[in-house]
Amino acid sequence: MTRGTRFTLVAVVVALALPAWLAGQARPGTVAGVRNFTHVDATVGCGGATSPEAMAGLARLGFKAVVNLRLATETGAAIDESKAAAEAARLKYIHLPFNGAEPDPKVLDQFILTVTDPENQPVFVHCGTANRVGAFWLAKRMLVDRWDEARALEEAKAIGLSSEALQKFALDYVAKRRGGR
Repeated sequence: MTRGTRFTLVAVVVALALPAWLAGQARPGTVAGVRNFTHVDATVGCGGATSPEAMAGLARLGFKAVVNLRLATETGAAIDESKAAAEAARLKYIHLPFNGAEPDPKVLDQFILTVTDPENQPVFVHCGTANRVGAFWLAKRMLVDRWDEARALEEAKAIGLSSEALQKFALDYVAKRRGGR
């Protein structure tokens, strides 16, 4: 095998392996109008505050649906404007308002059903800072993907989970769904 052939072979192997490796890594990036954008895997992107103007960019990236966890009463939430912009960009818009101060497990139940529905994938999920998104994603990873707590928690924190109360909520949720606590 010539040196050029070996180089080409290595380049092909790297090109084929890289997407699989990246699929297992939460990767921060930038999308205009999205705070704390992270591309989690091939079917999910996450972020914090997302402007209505970001919807067209999310559609260009290939997302089919947007899940908004923000309360309508949050400053800058712009629910109606975001929904209209999402629909104009041919994105399905799903509003699952979640109050982190008074967490409702029913919202997390609906979230898991929504993000695991192939009709909604790839899906972009956001809240104000990505804190709630991280908590919800922690529960999804542990229950649906069967990740261990340490691995799921590391990814959730990379996404934006920073609240100990929301972390506890998510872990208690997982324990209850598994028949524990």
